[in-house]
Amino acid sequence: MDIIAEIRRRHFVSKEKISSIARSLELSRPTVRKHLKTEAEPEYRRQTQCAPKLGEFKALLTSWLETEALLPQKQRRTAMRLYEGLVIEGYTGAYDSVRRFVKQWKAENKDTPAPRQTFVPLAFKPGEVCQFDWSQEVVDLGGREQVVKVAHFRLCYSRKMFVVAYFREAQEMLMDAHNRAFAFFGGVPLQMVYDNPKTIVDTVLMGKERKFNRRLEVDPVSWTLGGQS
Repeated sequence: MDIIAEIRRRHFVSKEKISSIARSLELSRPTVRKHLKTEAEPEYRRQTQCAPKLGEFKALLTSWLETEALLPQKQRRTAMRLYEGLVIEGYTGAYDSVRRFVKQWKAENKDTPAPRQTFVPLAFKPGEVCQFDWSQEVVDLGGREQVVKVAHFRLCYSRKMFVVAYFREAQEMLMDAHNRAFAFFGGVPLQMVYDNPKTIVDTVLMGKERKFNRRLEVDPVSWTLGGQS
């Protein structure tokens, strides 16, 4: 509703008193009087927010955004992932400053042509590759809704699946889920594919670079993370 137009109509056309309008619209009488003297809604502009701590990292962040703009959408980092990368480089500012910068950069570069994507059919041998990921589900336990974390395994050759649910997603559940899945499948695949779960990867860096969870001793050659082998 155009509040100013409503106030002016009720006062000048319907001859309603200022006190009555104020009570009806839950406004103060000075506010009603002020609106009777204008014909347009006031505009409120937020002052430009400075981000002094981001200043020295803007060039690095811009170079990351320019590089990732050439990648397929699924391979680009979110603002949060970019922020985590900057923290690794020594940034001590707030996440919101990074988020605003990324949003503004994307708005200014939205007309950049998207890269052409090439799709290569994938073929797998039996027992060669298995995919893993977590999901969050709501289940009924004894008549009560409960949020659970579900570990998903899928063999890429046969598409055979195994799932197991836990009350939370933690390192112990990750290991237990793998033990159960390998027992179910009757063996261990040659390669596992992961979508950068927090139980394995702490920070996604540029390209194939990853900062792994310190509790894991991982050989990067034998793991496929975030679709990168």
